[in-house]
Amino acid sequence: MAVVVGVVGLVAIDTEGGAAEGEGEGKGKVVEPLITRIAFGSCANQSSPQPIWNAIIDFDPQVFIWLGDNVYGDIRRPFKLFGKERTIGPWKNAPRFIPSSPQELESRYQKAKINPGYARLRHTAQVIGTWDDHDYGLNDAGKEFGGKITNQKLLLDFLDEPQHSPRRKQEGVYASYMFGPMGRQIKVILLDTRYHRDPLRSDGSVLGSSQWTWLEKELNGPKSAITIIGSSVQVISNHTAATRPLFSLESWGRFPTERNRLFKLMADSKREGVFFISGDVHFGEISRYDCATGYPLYDVTSSGLTQAVEKAVPPVFSFMVRLVAWLTPTTMRVTNQNCRFRSCTYGQPNFGAIEIDWSATPVTLKLEVRDMDGYPVAGVKFPLVELQLHGSMPSVKAGEYRRHCSLEVDLPWNIKYRLAILLYCSVSVLLLTVMGLGYSATFVCRLLLHKCKLD
Repeated sequence: MAVVVGVVGLVAIDTEGGAAEGEGEGKGKVVEPLITRIAFGSCANQSSPQPIWNAIIDFDPQVFIWLGDNVYGDIRRPFKLFGKERTIGPWKNAPRFIPSSPQELESRYQKAKINPGYARLRHTAQVIGTWDDHDYGLNDAGKEFGGKITNQKLLLDFLDEPQHSPRRKQEGVYASYMFGPMGRQIKVILLDTRYHRDPLRSDGSVLGSSQWTWLEKELNGPKSAITIIGSSVQVISNHTAATRPLFSLESWGRFPTERNRLFKLMADSKREGVFFISGDVHFGEISRYDCATGYPLYDVTSSGLTQAVEKAVPPVFSFMVRLVAWLTPTTMRVTNQNCRFRSCTYGQPNFGAIEIDWSATPVTLKLEVRDMDGYPVAGVKFPLVELQLHGSMPSVKAGEYRRHCSLEVDLPWNIKYRLAILLYCSVSVLLLTVMGLGYSATFVCRLLLHKCKLD
């Protein structure tokens, strides 16, 4: 499904079955203003305060893109190590997350929709989006989740998807949109990484056969100056390769065969001006991969609008979160002087901002992660020509390291597992210190007791 969009109009086009309105792509009577500002975000708990909408509105985007976890629709049960139902530990016998009823999920969408800040944004910007696990219905769920058909309707209602839209008839919420006038068009491709996804650790499919066929048509379809591919989970970074066995994150990197297929499809299409936007991880960062197509591939991750890793710990421990982010090995993260913190990650509420300066020569792109006050915390700025094919792709020989090209899984073990090694060593030193202090205290007590007896 493709959609021709103007900020004040929308025409849904079924690329397989003909036009839903008009006669075909580009023939709907819509206003096509030049798009210069796009905002995006993810991970917004409908029950939490959402002051960040003020900064997004001040940015004045013409388009806002939801990247999933638009609401938190599943039910998170408390940590329980003991008792009849244990949600954590080696004796775990009950799931930590359970799905809510369709009625409860609908009420959560309604609560999110009437948020004053978001309601104001809906009047000034075109809102589009996809979903991730918590609005899909269950944490980390894939194609096995039984409530996906009902929940698809609820998401599309939340996004004000027209009732006649082909998106309401297909299996999955993937869609594409074309904004702007000819010659300065921006194509937005939104993927569904849930409806057809195989289980984690399976290295199976992420998109499913029907969505792969659709994506191939989209990438080989009419050209655009810029193409933004929205994925609910990260495409470029694969932090799990360096954080196991401590914790893991969902990403395309955990499905290496599928990710390689995605990169090959992009390279074969020879489509230029492509970059990714993503969410899910509860922190913001910008990553780059130079060895997939004939030009650098950026992935701007913004997560979340309310949910963020530093909010999960007391403020006094925020420095530890930043230290862990800095120590975590990464080959893909962009590090430059535009970062607020040394790690070039941002673990507080944030949103993504895209600015295109069409009047510049050459045309320039600015990709940023911004904080609750609208100030940049990470960003890159470059001419659009940087995202054009430039001969053959660079490559990495076996055993060679090259930043923005070597994969995290290929790092030497002592670097890849640096975080786990440091933690285990620190715990060991702490235990030895406690044992040493205990032994010393016992020894001193015996000496004093022996002296008392002599006296």
